[in-house]
Amino acid sequence: MRVEVERKFVCNSDVHEKLREIGAVCVGQCEFEDKYFDCPEHHLTLRDVWLRCRQGSWELKCPTQEDRQERGEQESHARSLLTRYREITSLPEIIAKVREVTGEECAGHGPSRMEDEGMRMEDVDECSLRGGALSWLNELHLVPFAVFSTKRCSFTLAEEGQQHGVRVDLDQADFGFCVGEIEVLLPDGGEMQPALEQIERTAQRLGLSGEKRVPGKMDAYLQKYCPEHYKKLLNAKIL
Repeated sequence: MRVEVERKFVCNSDVHEKLREIGAVCVGQCEFEDKYFDCPEHHLTLRDVWLRCRQGSWELKCPTQEDRQERGEQESHARSLLTRYREITSLPEIIAKVREVTGEECAGHGPSRMEDEGMRMEDVDECSLRGGALSWLNELHLVPFAVFSTKRCSFTLAEEGQQHGVRVDLDQADFGFCVGEIEVLLPDGGEMQPALEQIERTAQRLGLSGEKRVPGKMDAYLQKYCPEHYKKLLNAKIL
């Protein structure tokens, strides 16, 4: 298990040149499709828990303990620009965590709602065929609520004396949204403050303004295609 600490930023036309100037190294380009799942009542996402299948690989993102504490307190401005999620990639652990988060809310309500929600089996087939996942998706009434593809160009940036390197991803989603991400990955329980400082230094070197938090692909997708779901998440102060 690991913790992803990330700050998003607006991609300007000169971002590639700035990355080269500060010594970032391009480590490749790729394209992938993401499918996000939740109960029809949004029990996962309203708790800031995000279940994703990317090219057949499952991942669950959950808020860290620090994030939960600071939501009820006054965050520093620098921290308010960041997201911090614990990432779970083991399918048995994912299923156990989903059951823990939702309790009985997503299960035990009769037959699957997949047909009631107008979801097609092919919408989940690629993901569900791996790891025998279809049975638990049906049992917990988990259906796709967002499906989109992303073209990504990735860079790494090493800092002397720092244990964890910085990764910068430039993403172009297939629904016309572009965003950059500065990311540091920590082992679960790792020191958070050095990662926050690394991200802040990288942002300054890229000349990024720190006035407000930049929305990500999911914010933009939900606002465009799922406005009611988006409104619920705004009201719950998740987005």
